[in-house]
Amino acid sequence: MKKALIVGINNYPKSPLRGCINDAYSLTNILETHGDGSPNFSVRTEIDVPTKSSLKTMIVELFSGNADTALLYFSGHGFLNEIGGYIVTPDHKQYDEGISMDEILILANQSKTKDKIIILDCCHSGALGSPNLSGGAAQLQEGVTILTASRDDEPSMEINGHGVFTNLLLDALQGGAADLRGHISPGGVYAYIDQALGPWEQRPVFKTNVTRFTSLRTINPQVPLEVLRKLIEYFPTPQDEFKLDPSFEFTNAIDIEHSVVEPHAKPENVSKFKHLQKFNTVGLVLPVDAEHMYFAAMNSKSCRLTALGYHYWRLIKDKRI
Repeated sequence: MKKALIVGINNYPKSPLRGCINDAYSLTNILETHGDGSPNFSVRTEIDVPTKSSLKTMIVELFSGNADTALLYFSGHGFLNEIGGYIVTPDHKQYDEGISMDEILILANQSKTKDKIIILDCCHSGALGSPNLSGGAAQLQEGVTILTASRDDEPSMEINGHGVFTNLLLDALQGGAADLRGHISPGGVYAYIDQALGPWEQRPVFKTNVTRFTSLRTINPQVPLEVLRKLIEYFPTPQDEFKLDPSFEFTNAIDIEHSVVEPHAKPENVSKFKHLQKFNTVGLVLPVDAEHMYFAAMNSKSCRLTALGYHYWRLIKDKRI
C-alpha cells in the first residue's frame, strides 16, 4: 500500500502565492497512476489548509500505520529562524509560524511505514534534516528520504504558474528520471532536477537513508523487458563481441533498389539487429571499429557491451530483471 498527502497553499493573508495549488493538483494527477494507467499512490490532496493544527493532524495520520510507502509533499511558504525551519500555515504568528521541520522528521523517523518520502517546495526547505541549525532532529532513520527545492538559506521560485522545482519534479515523474526498466526513484528524480538547475539557481537538496530500492512511479520502459533480457543471449559473457555482417541490415535486400552485398538480409538476423540498435540508442551497446551500427553490419564488424550494458547484463544474469 502506498499513500501520499499532497498539500498546496496559496491563500496566505499577507503574502499570497500563485503556483502552489497548481503544483498540488498536477502532482496528484501524476502520482495516482503509473504510466500504463494502473493504480499507484492513494492520494489525499489538501488545498489552502487554514491552520497549523489541521495540517499537523494530517501529517500525523499520513505517517501512522505500516504502509509500504508514505509520501508527504508540501508547496507553500517556508520560514527559517534561529530555532530552525518551518512549513508555514495561513494562521501563522510570530514565533508560531507553522509546523517545525524537526517535528516532521521526528514523525517520519518514528513511523512504522517502510519508506517515508518528504518532498518540500518552499523557501529554506533544505533546513529539513540539517544538523547545523539548532541541534534539533537531523538524523534520518532507515527508510527516510528527503528531497527539497532549495538549501536552507535559499528561496524557492515560481514561474509560469508552478514552482521551478515542482515543474522539474513533474517532468521527472512523467519519465524524465526513469531508468531503462521504467522505474522512477527518488534518487533519479534528484539527479534529473540537479542537472536541470544551473549553479547560480536554487539548489535542490537530497538526503536519504535507505537499504532497498524505492520506486515512486513506473512508466513503459524504453526497452521492452523481454527484449532487454536478450542481452545475455546475444552476449554470453560481458567480454564477448557480437559478430555482424550485411545480413543483419534490412535495407540490404534484393527487393530494395540500391546496391546490395552478400550475404543478403535474413529475417532472423534483421530482428536481432533491431534489438542491438535499440540497445545502442540507450547506451548499452557500442559498434566496434565503426561509427554507426549500420556500418558495423555492412562492413562485417561487431558490437560490444558498454559499462552500462554490463550493469544491466549482470542484473539480468542474476535474475533481478
